[in-house]
Amino acid sequence: MRLAEIFYSIQGEGRLLGMPSVFVRTSGCNLRCVWCDTPYTSWKPEGEEWSLRQILAAVKRHPSSHVVITGGEPLLAREIEELTARLKKKEYHITIETAGTIFSTVVCDLISISPKLSNSVPRKREGGRFSHMHDTHRLNLPVIQQFIDQYDYQLKFVVERKKDFAEIKGILKRLHSVEPGRVVIMAQGRTKKELRERAPWIVEMCKARGFRYTPRLQIDLYGNRRAT
Repeated sequence: MRLAEIFYSIQGEGRLLGMPSVFVRTSGCNLRCVWCDTPYTSWKPEGEEWSLRQILAAVKRHPSSHVVITGGEPLLAREIEELTARLKKKEYHITIETAGTIFSTVVCDLISISPKLSNSVPRKREGGRFSHMHDTHRLNLPVIQQFIDQYDYQLKFVVERKKDFAEIKGILKRLHSVEPGRVVIMAQGRTKKELRERAPWIVEMCKARGFRYTPRLQIDLYGNRRAT
């Protein structure tokens, strides 16, 4: 399995905010979000091959029962199902962070699905060469619904403009049985300043809709850097 990094930090987003966790970050992605904060897993993937045994040994070195498998897009990894099964045998709590474009029968306690809104389309980046591909594949509602029906989940949306909430409303209308409290909204931003400027109006719009607001605690604490 190709990994960009394994590190120990706290969960900075969503329902498990603040939970000490071991992060297993795979390399490789089928999307190209214009604001991607881990370009070393998508725009310019890098990393090394790890065996499952090496991954489990690295996870074991840290004093946490929580593991977050993220990316890139971790569900592209060929051995993802086997890895999650082995982690669960060792009684870890497993969160998988995915864009929800690919379904895989993984073992996990929380599937954190981050459907990509139109604000993610890279219309100008690198001459827009990934724009059509990304826009075509960024939403796969049948896959998202399958995860919702089979797993404990949260739907995490990245917002940078007020009209994004209308887009979220349209997506939720096309899904079944989504509880507002499972919808998690975070501001698009890679700096404390960007997040601070957007937070007040995003919070008010979340309050009006019953959505959960999440900060990006890792940026508040460490800035936008790797292994945090």
